Amino acid sequence: MYIQQLYTGCLSEAAYYIESEGEAAIIDPLRDTDEYIRMAAERKAGIKYIFETHFHADFVSGHIDLGKKTGAPIIYGPNAATNYEAHISKDGELFKLGKLTIEVVHTPGHTLESSCYLLRDEDGKPHALFTGDTLFVGDVGRPDLSSGNMSSEELAAIMYDTIQHKILTLPDDVLVYPAHGAGSSCGKNLGPQTFSTIGEQKKTNYALQPQTKEAFVAAVTEGLSAAPTYFAINARINMQGYESLDSVKQKGLTALSIGEFKKHMAQDVLVLDTRPATVFTKGFVPGSIFIGLEGRFAEWAGSLLPFDKPMILVTEPGKEEESVIRLSRVGFDKMEGFLQGGFEAWQAAGEAVDMIIDVEADELAMDIPHDPNLLVVDVRRETEYADGHIKNAQLLPLNEMNDLVNLAQFEEKQNLYVHCAGGYRSVIAASLLKRQGVHNLRNVLGGWGKIRLQENIVFEKETSVLN
Repeated sequence: MYIQQLYTGCLSEAAYYIESEGEAAIIDPLRDTDEYIRMAAERKAGIKYIFETHFHADFVSGHIDLGKKTGAPIIYGPNAATNYEAHISKDGELFKLGKLTIEVVHTPGHTLESSCYLLRDEDGKPHALFTGDTLFVGDVGRPDLSSGNMSSEELAAIMYDTIQHKILTLPDDVLVYPAHGAGSSCGKNLGPQTFSTIGEQKKTNYALQPQTKEAFVAAVTEGLSAAPTYFAINARINMQGYESLDSVKQKGLTALSIGEFKKHMAQDVLVLDTRPATVFTKGFVPGSIFIGLEGRFAEWAGSLLPFDKPMILVTEPGKEEESVIRLSRVGFDKMEGFLQGGFEAWQAAGEAVDMIIDVEADELAMDIPHDPNLLVVDVRRETEYADGHIKNAQLLPLNEMNDLVNLAQFEEKQNLYVHCAGGYRSVIAASLLKRQGVHNLRNVLGGWGKIRLQENIVFEKETSVLN
């Protein structure tokens, strides 16, 4: 028996490679499938099955491409309906993998088709449960992402029955391998570990404690933040199918000369710059949107950018393919190429450039008392803002912004100082503001982490939000 968790930190996503006697299965693959094929080849194994725990909302799965490349069937649990060929299994159905057996365990609640896969060893003993978004370390999947005509409370009630009859009945030593870790928006209280055991979760997971169905429903549905807007798009793509990644890469990795790049710009395409934040602020193609590869790149792209608009890229040299692949993971298929030679070539050709002024936190502290037109724009989430912020700072959460920022709230005379927690989100926000014509702004380096250390800045808390 061989099990490998393949964890992608920027998406907090775990795929799994399972192998026995030269036969391999992949669970919840990412869209870029080369790693799974390479791993199987290196281990002299053939991929026999592709298991999907549900229709993922936070990324586009690689099941279709992987199936075409390997001939392995795509397997879903009960209640799944796809626009492509897939095996819709029955609850309790068994699949042989070498000396191992994989059992389908239908576990509705996160979604109606959600299923776990119970791996039994050669003696038939339960060894590991691949839980998808049904059970996380410290949490269960949120019940408000793909409910059809059902309410969150109705799905949570179904989840309660799943936990009671399908999860809690398993032996304590069964390993728990979820599809996500901390940072994922598919749950609200995910722990830092990426695997656990049933016994440990019985002790520590709030959702697995003895409680009535009413108490469980209240606990699971309480405090859910709004789901990122792209979740519904990705779930639909995973259900209906998509263009092959090879085709997306072929278009997206087209090198564009400066002249060609400008022709694309004239056709109202998006210009996305994926370089580091500290590099972007020093100079960029006017009108560019910044989302740097160093942060939770794909999530912010999916949350802020339209899926139906063509896109061209500015990247660091050598980062073109990574940018295209990571965009494709959340469903972007309309990349039309990248700027050959990068921003350096653009600048060397004498083309117009824009920039964002960076300031240190102590400079902000000095400017606040002396500039009556100074406005601090805090782009953190509401709960972060509530936990502490600069007095009179205006809250404009980045997760609620998009390419059409509401500018009515800003006056032309105002001097905007934009900050987030550490300096990544604020540059995204500043690029969106600049794209919409707000140029009198500065980015505060180090964000709240540096600002809160300034002794001469007045801070406030919003206890009503925190409570």
